[in-house]
Amino acid sequence: MAEELVEREVAAEQTFVDRVYQQLEKAGRNAEELAREGHSRGRLGHEGGLVERDAMVFQAAKRIAQLDAAHEGLVFGRLDLDAAVDPEPRYVGRIGLRDEDRDSLLIDWRAPAAAVFYQATAAEPQGVIRRRVLRSTGRTVVGVEDELLDAEALSAAEQEGRELPIVGEGALMAQLSRARDRSMHSIVATIQAEQDKAIRAPGKGVVSISGGPGTGKTVVALHRAAYLLYSDRARYERGGVLVVGPSGVFMRYIERVLPSLGETAVALRSLGEVVDDVRATRHDEPAVADIKGAARMAELMRRTARQQAPGSPREFRVFWRDDVLRLDRGRLGQLRRQLMSQGLRNRQLPRISRALLDALWRQVRSERGREEGREKFDDEMLSREDFLDFALGWWPPLDAATVLSWLGDAEFLARVGEGLLSAEEQARVVKTWEGIDPARPIGPQISIEDVPLLDELRYLLGDLPAKADDERDDPVGLIEGAVDIQELMTAADREFAPAGRSWRPPTSSIEDDGYAHVLIDEAQDLTPMQWRMVGRRGRTASWTIVGDPAQSSWPVPAEAAAARAEALERKQLHEFHLSTNYRNSAEIYAHAAAYARRVGLDADLPDAVRRTGEEPRHVEVDEADGADGALEAATRAAVLEVAGRVAGTVGIVVPVARRSEVNAWLAGWPELAADAPGARAAVDSTVQPSGEDRVVVLTGLDTKGLEFDAIVVVRPQEIEDESATGRATLYVVLTRATQLLTTVG
Repeated sequence: MAEELVEREVAAEQTFVDRVYQQLEKAGRNAEELAREGHSRGRLGHEGGLVERDAMVFQAAKRIAQLDAAHEGLVFGRLDLDAAVDPEPRYVGRIGLRDEDRDSLLIDWRAPAAAVFYQATAAEPQGVIRRRVLRSTGRTVVGVEDELLDAEALSAAEQEGRELPIVGEGALMAQLSRARDRSMHSIVATIQAEQDKAIRAPGKGVVSISGGPGTGKTVVALHRAAYLLYSDRARYERGGVLVVGPSGVFMRYIERVLPSLGETAVALRSLGEVVDDVRATRHDEPAVADIKGAARMAELMRRTARQQAPGSPREFRVFWRDDVLRLDRGRLGQLRRQLMSQGLRNRQLPRISRALLDALWRQVRSERGREEGREKFDDEMLSREDFLDFALGWWPPLDAATVLSWLGDAEFLARVGEGLLSAEEQARVVKTWEGIDPARPIGPQISIEDVPLLDELRYLLGDLPAKADDERDDPVGLIEGAVDIQELMTAADREFAPAGRSWRPPTSSIEDDGYAHVLIDEAQDLTPMQWRMVGRRGRTASWTIVGDPAQSSWPVPAEAAAARAEALERKQLHEFHLSTNYRNSAEIYAHAAAYARRVGLDADLPDAVRRTGEEPRHVEVDEADGADGALEAATRAAVLEVAGRVAGTVGIVVPVARRSEVNAWLAGWPELAADAPGARAAVDSTVQPSGEDRVVVLTGLDTKGLEFDAIVVVRPQEIEDESATGRATLYVVLTRATQLLTTVG
């Protein structure tokens, strides 16, 4: 009888879902027709037709993309309410749809009318009798899960002739037991009340979402981005939404969430990709990363940007009429300081010729020279190749990579780093900059920790002039220039800035005000320099900040907190705390929490909501001769054991120094080869992970924000010992598994 009831309910919901998909297809045809009509407007022969064409085609393309993204799991929720509230069921889905009569057929999950789907509880049902979650594969409903929120109202409804049977074990628990793959999925059907409050928080200011591992901070933040785009689309699409995560692995993991919710107008960038035209994928070793991330590096970059370019001419001498005119080091130094005080370095290029010519003309003393006049003097100097070569050599156009490469010279670094970096620190970082070749595109030579330094330099230098690439073809145009309209605007801004508000020069190649909304995940890991980089892109933005201090990989929290406060500029703060761990089994999280307490982490310990009966397992390896062979054998056995027991992903987490070694092991295990049933060979996931790889090798930092059905941790003590924040990193690693956890060491 129970099976018949489920089949009947599934069939009834399938009838409604079929109707919704028919309406979706009709909406798609309407959007395509709108696009065709828009294209036809472009043939009207006047500018108005072109404007109409662009507007119509743009809107149609957006709607088509939204409809295409919504196909999977389009309808996921149903609300049956008290008859006094609404006698008809309400269906909730990824987007909103209306029927032929313009009546609501499907409610967008972000709409106010859908809020009760997430906020109603048995204690406060808010008029909801039954909440149903529809589980679908493609267009087919495969199951339903019900929650009874008001038993008294159910009895009254049944007396009125409404049949509301309750089936299933509960949608949330069904979702939690699902096998993981290599991508994060939306939780739009199973958002809980405390999560929904954060998602629907005010759009202004800063929303801070905190909580321990597995509480859904990341996916809640992404749903919040989708909610903001829905609630004020004009603002957020016009200004853009920037989502910043810790790594490329993480960004690929979350990249499907927002499109699955119908949102594509979002920039997803890892910390190595925040700066335009720069993509860094590797980390410096922890000791070097700690130096490069420190707040004092801002002063080091400021000093560096103000230095004369290495190898540039130090003096200039020219004979004109009866005078020998000379620009020596002292005079040039004074002139350089004067120009630097007037704004960004590259922005002074149009002024260079004038400044040099002024300094030379003031030395003209002869009567014959004065009679020739200033105009004649300027024309003759600007026609001389030696003057042009000197001007371009003394004040060349500079890009950030070139200036950063100067720090690869130990003597140069010692000079600009005096009082900022110790001799030991200088020796550590100079090696990482020795290999930077500014003539090559930025690539493997740049680390993730270098990216904020490049951004700082771009901010200090200003934009490269448009003719920088062909300056030898037109050196006069480059150094003489004309009045720069942007420079006039900058001067006006500086002159008439509101009282009490300090003037800031515009950033280099980056909008001064940046995005309309900035979302930072794993915010506890951002260094002070990374906060400065991200802060430039959100000066007038609203923010969503997600993090857990106990998981921080930055060793000086107070310094990062100060940089964060400066980036947020006293914006209003709305704080939300998530207290339930939905990821880990209770057995796994008890193990991780015990570790956190044992090593003294001040950890936020959420409650895990489910049990599996599977305790974490530790495999000991003999430390005698041949320990590496024994380690490989033990790791192989552990991976095969857990891979045979879970249907989803398996992560092998290793110390940084062992990543290549363990990848080589894995490539030689035939049971996990690419053609083995149910398995895929792993690749180095920091380079190019495949969405189909079931078993992957990761370092502790790579696992930030990710989750797997099973985790095998190799040499956990080495992970703990590899950095000053190794204990926090190992704690993160121990909280990544949903079902099985094995440590080998």
